[in-house]
Amino acid sequence: MNDRILITGSGVISAIGNGKKETLDALLTNRSGIGRMEYVGSDLTRLPVGEVKMSDDELKSMLSVGDDSPVVRTTLLGIAALREALADAGIGDTRDVAFISGTTVGGMDRTERFYSDALEGKGPADLLATHDCGSCTADIAARCGGFAFVTTPSTACSSAMNAIILGCRLIRSGIYDIVVAGGAECLTRYHLDGFHSLMILDENPCRPFDKDRAGLNLGEGAAYVVLESESSARRRGVAASAFVAGYGNACDAFHQTASSEDGEGAFLAMSGALRMSGLSADLIQYVNAHGTATPDNDAAESRALRRVFGKNIPFVSSTKAFTGHTTSASGSIETVICMLAMENGFVPANLNWHTPMDDGILPVAVSEKCQLTNVMCNAFGFGGNDSSIILSAL
Repeated sequence: MNDRILITGSGVISAIGNGKKETLDALLTNRSGIGRMEYVGSDLTRLPVGEVKMSDDELKSMLSVGDDSPVVRTTLLGIAALREALADAGIGDTRDVAFISGTTVGGMDRTERFYSDALEGKGPADLLATHDCGSCTADIAARCGGFAFVTTPSTACSSAMNAIILGCRLIRSGIYDIVVAGGAECLTRYHLDGFHSLMILDENPCRPFDKDRAGLNLGEGAAYVVLESESSARRRGVAASAFVAGYGNACDAFHQTASSEDGEGAFLAMSGALRMSGLSADLIQYVNAHGTATPDNDAAESRALRRVFGKNIPFVSSTKAFTGHTTSASGSIETVICMLAMENGFVPANLNWHTPMDDGILPVAVSEKCQLTNVMCNAFGFGGNDSSIILSAL
């Protein structure tokens, strides 16, 4: 298939807004969604998080999901983002469309509630059927009309980006003309306790690429992009503002959770995306960095960026100080953010940055007006499973 792979629609929900309009407004006004914990039910209430500003019941009401349905929060967030993406692309019939949704936590929030309730002698056991990652994807798909093919990548924080890459491969192979790809992830006590045990959560708003960074803030959300072959988009008469120029995935397997010091996996992923795109490094104007604000990640990603771009590093920012680290959904949420930046001519700010790191890159501290033609988005996961994508304007 020699067609370009266009993005003909997208949808997003996160701590900074429900939908692309609210998300764009937050980015342009530097409004972070990170704040006090309200819905998770964790004992770690001192930790700031990027929660979607609605309870499960409020999400159900907004989405017209019946109150008696055992629906997990990951599924609810996914439904919200998927409906926007399908409407944006003008897709009503999904029978010939593939759906790929990355997640790692899945329905853990309901599982946690089940065991708490079970100790008190209550709680329906059928909630356990919503626990695994695939059940969330299947439920999202079923509640949005059903799809020809449904699958769930689960590679930690690169899950949603790998979903997009798999979607591109399905289109390039000629198996499908349209693939909706991305990810969804809710916050859970499991999430918070696990990251807290690694001692990488900050008790203040995170500061990506800052010398005094002290860890990440967890977030939640969902986002999907509608990937479509150029010939299919032409037949349907739909517009697009960007296409996927290249992508890369690598796994350096350096450590279960830590980044390699030289950023080898990140370097290979970014290099692979550039190689596929046929673009030289100097043609990339902006990189939406993985930028978790952990000491290891930001140092390793800085080294990888220097290896790829040399002295001519483009604009770089991490938008996790807006949304929190949305883990498995981060790659697709940040892909949508990149598209909003391209469509509206600006580089998002790297919030809370004040002091340069030793040997680190200098992020964009204040939003820059800039016509963006080629942007790169990074999503790096545990185990060194690292992915990068390049979007180019039409």
